[in-house]
Amino acid sequence: MLEQHSRVIPILALATAGSLWGTGFFFGKIALGEMSVTAMVLFRLLFACAGLLPFLFFDRPRFAGREWGWVVAAAVFGVPVQFLVQFEGLSLTTVSHASLMVGTLPIFLAIAAVLFSGERLHLGGWVALVASTTGAGFIALSGKSTGQASVRGDLLVVLSMLAAIAWILISKRLMRRHSAVTVTAYVYWIGTVILAAVVVPVWGVPAVHYSSRAWFAVAEQGLLVTAGTTLLWNWGLQRVPASQAGIFVNMEPLVGAILGVFVLHEILGQMAIAGGALIIAGAVYFSYKPASSGSGKNA
Repeated sequence: MLEQHSRVIPILALATAGSLWGTGFFFGKIALGEMSVTAMVLFRLLFACAGLLPFLFFDRPRFAGREWGWVVAAAVFGVPVQFLVQFEGLSLTTVSHASLMVGTLPIFLAIAAVLFSGERLHLGGWVALVASTTGAGFIALSGKSTGQASVRGDLLVVLSMLAAIAWILISKRLMRRHSAVTVTAYVYWIGTVILAAVVVPVWGVPAVHYSSRAWFAVAEQGLLVTAGTTLLWNWGLQRVPASQAGIFVNMEPLVGAILGVFVLHEILGQMAIAGGALIIAGAVYFSYKPASSGSGKNA
């Protein structure tokens, strides 16, 4: 009972982060109506860095020499690679499809955590993860969405999830010895510097003459969807095995799909709705299932 109680707050943090991430594709689609992918991603990360600036001085980093290499690796995978690939995919598909393609992350993350971090997952956990991933597949195959959905866009979003997995596992490794706040702040600041070093020479300095609606969308993405949620996510990830934490990323597809349907008037067919139900069921399962022996240790 005590173990179950100790999991409640970290799980709530993970679920809240996943839910808030679900607004990212919605506001990203708004921003992409006026901005290029590279401009939107760069501005989003600049807002995120502004929000994380105070935390650079909250706790001085004590990274050892080799650990700085892991920080840079997490920054590269978590910022320029993940964001540029993901939002290029979003520009080629719908909010509903992109959001629900994120449902592939939990099963990929669980496999990676078992293979590379020595975590263990009980049989019921694997069933829940497979069901969640199957749900995302139902969405992709439903063929019921309106708008410019495409297989290429969906696959790019899935590819960005592989970069996200590398970022998550490296961050969890760093958080064995360092606080979630410190790891989050330094990974995003270094990643954004690298992103700017790529974007500006290749695509030039982005324009700044956009509507207040577009700027609001980007600011929401940076301050809330990126800085705020990543602090919550990393704090929860520090206390819950990565193989189990990943399932709460699927709160993002749920919220994203709801926004896509009710605000952008996208349409999801019966197969897509069934997929959403599988995603929710997997998250609920992990919310109530205690960690199996060995899986409660940090990776």
